[in-house]
Amino acid sequence: MHAMSDFKPDSSLVLRVVPSPNRNPRAGAAPDILLLHYTGMATMQAALDRLCAREARVSCHYLVDEDGTVFQLVPEAERAWHAGASFWERGNDINLRSIGIEIVNPGHEFGYRDFPEPQIVAVITLAREIVLRWAIRPDRVLGHSDVAPSRKQDPGELFPWARLAERGIGLWVPPAPIVAGPVLGPGDSGEEVAALQQALAAYGYGIARTGTYDAATATVVTAFQRHFRTQRIDGLADLSTLRTLETLIAARDAQVAEP
Repeated sequence: MHAMSDFKPDSSLVLRVVPSPNRNPRAGAAPDILLLHYTGMATMQAALDRLCAREARVSCHYLVDEDGTVFQLVPEAERAWHAGASFWERGNDINLRSIGIEIVNPGHEFGYRDFPEPQIVAVITLAREIVLRWAIRPDRVLGHSDVAPSRKQDPGELFPWARLAERGIGLWVPPAPIVAGPVLGPGDSGEEVAALQQALAAYGYGIARTGTYDAATATVVTAFQRHFRTQRIDGLADLSTLRTLETLIAARDAQVAEP
């Protein structure tokens, strides 16, 4: 285990290093995902204490307070324990492949609220440093709810993903407008459902192509809406959800194809 001694911060934005014992080597793997969370606890101090408590067995690389103060708990070169049981794009050891930022917010359990401006400015500045340092693709800047949709809702529908994308952090497309039309939902089955599942899996979500709109499918659709189509989060695949997903995949493919 690591000694509880300070390490050199990876960013000049870090005001204070607070080492967490909950970390281990990456075994040579370079991070290719930036994973964003909210703390989901009543106070910043409660979150910091938990992230540094050996018995909690959780940690993150960075913690950003509501006033924009940045703490570093784990060196970027090491594996922090922030993702838990998770999956993205054929892989399930997200901790091995990611850098995690915890953003102080009480979350849905304790009074979810808007993220203050100083906090978002700090997150954007820090995240931009990280994606440039590690050459993390925009489509691999994700929320905890993307990689663990059955367990997590963070950073949630109030997080300003579009603002981050304007600075080259994350992939974003304008959500298709909500209009009247056919809707896929629980109880439906067939090729249209299978195509939806295939498209979600093609973007990276952990979903099986069963052709049945089961509870797992509704959960993944909800996670997609929470990130990319926040105007209505209901787990139903309406035309707006389907068109937004289609546009997002096309934007991702175009970026990946760029020399």
